[in-house]
Amino acid sequence: MKGFSILVLLSSVVLLCSAAPALELVTCSEDSGAAAARLAMHHINEQHDHGYKFRLSETQGIKVVKVDGGCDVELQLDLLETKCHVVNPQHFEDCEIREETERAVMANCTIMMTVKNDDAKVTKYECDTRQAKTDMEMMRICPDCSTLIPLHSPEGMKSVDEAVKKFNQNTTNQHYYILQEVGRIKSGYMMMTGMMYYAEIALVETHCPMGSRIVPEACKPLCPDRAHHALCSSSYSSTEGLWSVECEFYPPSNSTTLSPGEQEPVCGPPNHVGPPHLPGPPPHDGGIRPPASAGREELPPHAHGRGPPPHPGGPPPRHHVPPFTGPPGQPHGPPFTGPPRQPHGPPFISYHPLQPFHHCRFLNLSSFDPALHPICPWPHPEPRPHPRQT
Repeated sequence: MKGFSILVLLSSVVLLCSAAPALELVTCSEDSGAAAARLAMHHINEQHDHGYKFRLSETQGIKVVKVDGGCDVELQLDLLETKCHVVNPQHFEDCEIREETERAVMANCTIMMTVKNDDAKVTKYECDTRQAKTDMEMMRICPDCSTLIPLHSPEGMKSVDEAVKKFNQNTTNQHYYILQEVGRIKSGYMMMTGMMYYAEIALVETHCPMGSRIVPEACKPLCPDRAHHALCSSSYSSTEGLWSVECEFYPPSNSTTLSPGEQEPVCGPPNHVGPPHLPGPPPHDGGIRPPASAGREELPPHAHGRGPPPHPGGPPPRHHVPPFTGPPGQPHGPPFTGPPRQPHGPPFISYHPLQPFHHCRFLNLSSFDPALHPICPWPHPEPRPHPRQT
């Protein structure tokens, strides 16, 4: 039987964070473009509750129109997707941007804001999110690079399901985890192993104790501020099955110990309304807290791994095993561990892995790349009423 292990990147229990630089004052001068762009980036990342955080690449233009008591500002910004998922507490300005060979994603955004009495507010934005290079362009740049495939691809989802099952065999976790969303899936062909699938998935801790007889998929997630989260990268061979799972854990922003006999609070359902079902297999649903230095630790298979930093009184860490050395060509590396900034909690979004949901709801779904998590327009458009049937 092929050997297997899970590599877990543990975040420290002690959270060391530094405050983010204060936002500069936005004025009605065109020289205030940099301050306006930074304010816009903060607003976009605060509203973007799925997929990955974005950083500013370039300011393409700024238009200022004077009005009574202030001005209206229109910005044209180019953004680049980072490697930080929204469950990652890293401040977006400290996140690493993807390289072209990692299938970079960009967004062209138009942002509207008003400035009155030295108070600047974003009132509207719309973005066109797309892959930085087309498949044809990537073939010329890197013919051997993997390609992004739809988040609900049946072949890719098989690799995701296997990764989640393997993750939940790590019995030093106090609770089962369930899939929160699929971040991205890449695929490529390798000699001797056939098609390879490389997935990035976000997992959330549930109420269900590890070892309980309940099926993990039926478990409900803990409240967002009370749950551990994990971002995992997996590699899967169409001929050999699951190769590896690498995870980084993020502790809950609310670590208050419950009183004796006190039960975990129950949070209501997310304030989302699902759109019509997408064609084909149901897609997965596709925040910010301070991380700390991550240490690599190997986990043996089948219930001998390490989980996130345990709650007080939790089980002690288990022993190490030799590192897993999978076949060459794995695109996974250690996460970015630069200096953290200000903490935020992860968004409360739709968790159930079989619930059809598109984040940019009530819009033309055919206009979005199914392999990406687009930046949805803000404010979100109201749902159109269904016509009455006669």
